[in-house]
Amino acid sequence: MYAAAITASPHTAKSRERGFTLIELMVVGGIIAILMAIAIPSYAFFMKQSRRGSAEAVLMDIAQREQQYLIDARAYGNAAALNIAIPADVSAYYNINIVPGAGPPPTFTVTATPIAASQQAGDFTLSIDNTGAKLPTSVW
Repeated sequence: MYAAAITASPHTAKSRERGFTLIELMVVGGIIAILMAIAIPSYAFFMKQSRRGSAEAVLMDIAQREQQYLIDARAYGNAAALNIAIPADVSAYYNINIVPGAGPPPTFTVTATPIAASQQAGDFTLSIDNTGAKLPTSVW
């Protein structure tokens, strides 16, 4: 009486060994594809914003060095005079240009232009000048 209840039926053991069906695998693959289609563009967008933030920090650093150079030399300087090394994570995606103005009063403009062949292509051109004006104002 008890022995019959303990033995498993052949259908139960066989159903545990069959694995996944092709339909189940295709559904899982479709779900993964949908998640990747959503995640990859979002990741690329946030990486672009992060690189833009790094460029903004470099522009702010250069502007601060320009103000200190003005106090010391009574003029604004170029990259060589300021002894500036652009970090590799910024120079790989942006061209940084420092343009000191002639005079009176002395002025400068620092511009970060995205490199066309990089992942930052199509992003905003960032700039800051001696008055602290940052362009474009919508992304700073």
